Amino acid sequence: MKPARSLLAALALLAAFIAAATQAATPSPKDSQVYYQIFFRSFHDSNGDRIGDLKGLTSKLGYIRQLGATTILLTPLQPSPYYHNYFATEFKAIDPAYGTMDDYFAFVRAAHAQGLKVYLDQEFQYVAEGHPWWRDAQCNPGSKYADYLIWKDAKHCEAEPFLNKAKWEGYDGRNVGIAMVNLSNPKVRQYFQDLLLYWADPHGDASGRDGIDGIRIDHMMDDLDHKGLQKHLFADFWHPIFQALKARRPNLGILAEQADWGFGTAWLTDGHADAVFAFPMRGALVSLDKRQIVNTIHATDKATPAGKVQVIFLENHDLDRYMSEVHDDPARARAGAAIALMLKGDPLIYYGQELGMRGMQPKNVGTSGGMPLTDAIGIPVREAFRWKAHLDAPGSATWYRRNATFWDARFSRSNDGVSLQEEENCPDSLYRWYARLLAIRHARPEIGSGDQRVLCDDDSAMLCLLREQGGQKTLVLVNLGKTAARPSLGTSLPSGTAWTDLLDDDKPGTTDAVLEPLQVRILGSR
Repeated sequence: MKPARSLLAALALLAAFIAAATQAATPSPKDSQVYYQIFFRSFHDSNGDRIGDLKGLTSKLGYIRQLGATTILLTPLQPSPYYHNYFATEFKAIDPAYGTMDDYFAFVRAAHAQGLKVYLDQEFQYVAEGHPWWRDAQCNPGSKYADYLIWKDAKHCEAEPFLNKAKWEGYDGRNVGIAMVNLSNPKVRQYFQDLLLYWADPHGDASGRDGIDGIRIDHMMDDLDHKGLQKHLFADFWHPIFQALKARRPNLGILAEQADWGFGTAWLTDGHADAVFAFPMRGALVSLDKRQIVNTIHATDKATPAGKVQVIFLENHDLDRYMSEVHDDPARARAGAAIALMLKGDPLIYYGQELGMRGMQPKNVGTSGGMPLTDAIGIPVREAFRWKAHLDAPGSATWYRRNATFWDARFSRSNDGVSLQEEENCPDSLYRWYARLLAIRHARPEIGSGDQRVLCDDDSAMLCLLREQGGQKTLVLVNLGKTAARPSLGTSLPSGTAWTDLLDDDKPGTTDAVLEPLQVRILGSR
């Protein structure tokens, strides 16, 4: 079967974008981005040990660029007793399972050569048992690291734990402690400032050669864990570090994960982040309820200061996969993707989302007779990226095979139709839908950086979004109802605009045509 002409046209637009982006200067964090978030251990294995690694990721940069992403967001790379690599035992290091520091810098250089930016996820509010600070200071108040952690006793034998739980199950099944770092200690702040400056500017010459383009701050809070032990962290800890980073690399992006999963206003103002995650919007997009989506658009706009950005997402490493959230309904998955990629903000695609990978975390965690509280419960939404139809094909990062519970109950199955191999040459696949939407986004500047208006703000189930900039307009229409309907735009659009259907070979389009349930129409002004 030959791809439709509209698909070929969209891919031609994307190819032009790739060529231009590869030659472009380093952009500002305020420039429009498309994030591709990778759960690192699960992406691509290069050496046959079933663990995703740096060489494997480097070999797949072309895929990420071809899809239409501009920015890679990685989960942590530091050594840790936990499979997700949060809660480090060393900060200025790479987990040996992923490769070496040389492999890391080779990856950054290769990403930049492809025109891709690199963001690293940073979580250093805690350390795991085995970290030198903890080892040296345990029951040793005279240690030079004595005040690097928070202690519950004067003898420094009991560290203040993460979430009031002394031990958590690690990757090898052992229970491992997690301690709260003393972020109020000026020496600690200086250490992490120097660490981030190293990742951003490893040569120390402000050139950014081999340096990251942004950071994600995990679990960012002003009063860490609401314990009252470390308060005013926005002003006293984060802001000075961000100032130092911006002084060295003015275009470095700072993306905060607001710990309350709300609208994030305080993180953008008092916390001085450039962007936050649009958690409320994600909830609305799961519902696919027109009124909830519209109300959340208005609330998000109101909560976001000028010059700041909301990252729009359907999935991440902590949440159930969108295809599972919409009950395996491809039409709902397509509608949600179209809205997410056309909304104001910077979209994020979680690896495998574009294939329709499935996954839901257990819901009976911590209950009597249910699953114990352990970090392993996140495995179902962190399964191996599906490069090939067969799950055991070379490159498949099925590191979780060792865990019988999650391997036996895994969501991915060989030859289930959810793999790049099975979808890339199928013009009607979800993968091709994502590629087409991203090509449209890159070809229409008003989608990336223009204004946004909600039209059809009525009781109908028709969602109508207008993106406009400098006289150019894109109109997004999605029927979220259960019956065919016609958009009621009235006089909200200027008369005389000539429209083309961006999903149908740029043929002449009309704004009042009937849409079937969950049908998407994207029109562009000529």
